[in-house]
Amino acid sequence: MPTLDTSPATVLPPSACSDTQLSQPSPWRMWAAAWMVTAVFMLSNSPTPLYVHWQQQLGFSAGTLTVIFAAYIAGLLVTLLVAGQLSDRLGRKPILIPGLLAAIVACVLFATASSIVMLGIARLLTGIAVGVIVSAGMAAVVDTGGSERKRRATLAASVAMVFGAGLGPLLGGAMAQILPQPVIPIFSIELIILVSALIVATTLPGHEGFRRVRGGSHPHTKLHLPTVPKPNRRHLILGIVVFAPGITATSFVLSLGPSVLTELLEVRSPLIAGGMACAMFLAATGVQFSVSRLHIRTILLLGSISTILAMVSLTIAIHASLVVLLIVAALLAGAGQGLGQLGGLMLIAIHVPDNHRAEANSVLNIGGYVPAGLLPVATGYFIDAAGLETGSTVFTTALAIAATLGGVFVFKNLQRGQPPTPSATLG
Repeated sequence: MPTLDTSPATVLPPSACSDTQLSQPSPWRMWAAAWMVTAVFMLSNSPTPLYVHWQQQLGFSAGTLTVIFAAYIAGLLVTLLVAGQLSDRLGRKPILIPGLLAAIVACVLFATASSIVMLGIARLLTGIAVGVIVSAGMAAVVDTGGSERKRRATLAASVAMVFGAGLGPLLGGAMAQILPQPVIPIFSIELIILVSALIVATTLPGHEGFRRVRGGSHPHTKLHLPTVPKPNRRHLILGIVVFAPGITATSFVLSLGPSVLTELLEVRSPLIAGGMACAMFLAATGVQFSVSRLHIRTILLLGSISTILAMVSLTIAIHASLVVLLIVAALLAGAGQGLGQLGGLMLIAIHVPDNHRAEANSVLNIGGYVPAGLLPVATGYFIDAAGLETGSTVFTTALAIAATLGGVFVFKNLQRGQPPTPSATLG
């Protein structure tokens, strides 16, 4: 196995990739790399307030709606199987550029969608783009931060994800509120944003530049199921048990939240639906900044508690028809995802070797997105059969139990008194 070189990486045009230049970390380039993450996650959630519009126009059920959402999860999971390890071997740029091109094609399909199939393909391509971004893209952000800024770069990558996830539905909801035909304007703006992210990706070092930065390429072995070195598997599990319930909660709000607002609470404003999703991810953004200096154990435990409280609030909101509590549930769900995501990414950045970072990101996200895809789909069909109140209650109960078990696991297996690492402070 080659010796690992943890010298910091930077984002420079290929022509400027001298050994000296590549060794200099740059906060500006770190945030530029984070913009790619924001751009793709804006696309992933911009359709949220438009689903009710498409549902009425194309005539499909809640079950079909969750299947369309699950096409995104399917594309993401398949991509995560290979994107992380390819990125660790070849460098970030050769993986990010095709991913961003997939996002651009998805954007065009959303803008012109006239059938369920087109929506499904658009969601599938969006999932592929997100799979690339959460593995190679988030690893690129940490690379550009350098070895002394791992915690700050992790915060930048995590915040970029939830910030984009919040801006997308806000844009969609606001334009759907004020424009009679909002689809093309929304995705025209998205197209411009994605092109700017593609330009950023082209400034990353290519394969040779990446090898100089990281001190050698990944061993040339066959593709395999994503994994991490055996000593780091515990770190991944600790992140997954909190991140998975949190992102499953936000997936429910994204896929079925507008239907809950429309059918049960009789709120039909796309701005409110988009604003609720935006507020959910802005809560995730804010809470990550507020806890960034806390011990990782504390961050993860707070994530489990937030998800549990989100499910309690959601249950009461649905049974009592209280819009305010539904919004509270969304905010708590966002906090749960944000805290679980930040804690998991911090464990990866601090403990997992550099040439396994993108693959470790893939494992974390596979662990989160599998339940986030399966449970809302199952709930959508159960709602079609048993009704919104019953189906939602079963979902919230199951997820609250999962979040509780995750919190207990973290409490028992991640000790508060573990010695700090050199990168344990921001700065």
